[in-house]
Amino acid sequence: MEIKDIQNLIKFVAKSGASEVKLEMENIKITIRTGHDDRGETTYIQQMPAMAAAPVAAPVAAVPVETSPAPVAEDSKYITVKSPIIGTFYRKPSPDKPLFVEVGSQIGEGDVLCVIEAMKLFNEIESEVSGKIVKILIDDASPVEFDQPLFLVDPS
Repeated sequence: MEIKDIQNLIKFVAKSGASEVKLEMENIKITIRTGHDDRGETTYIQQMPAMAAAPVAAPVAAVPVETSPAPVAEDSKYITVKSPIIGTFYRKPSPDKPLFVEVGSQIGEGDVLCVIEAMKLFNEIESEVSGKIVKILIDDASPVEFDQPLFLVDPS
């Protein structure tokens, strides 16, 4: 199993809303647990005795860690719009519709910036500030955690 396959599996499980998935194959055993206990997503990989220890365990342990404190520190003059819920981030209301906002878009208070799907419900995330979108910190259709930075807004 390739690292990319494991990453896709983690994303799929996060989107599905399942609390735990166990996968056992010929020489690898994977358990992915997602929860609403503010710890986020935890991935455990146990290798069977016939397999070497380093190839899969080391890179995969870092996969679920998605933080972005550096852009916030560098761009301290900007306001950070954070996710109010856990779910899946979408930049469009539906696949055939245009994006809510792009880098450079002027926004006002109450403007919809994105939607976050949580338990089959699409929650519109509205702006609490007026300004210009400077940076979009999350890729479309990516899982997000509570309080995770989504956008940087220049209020001037």
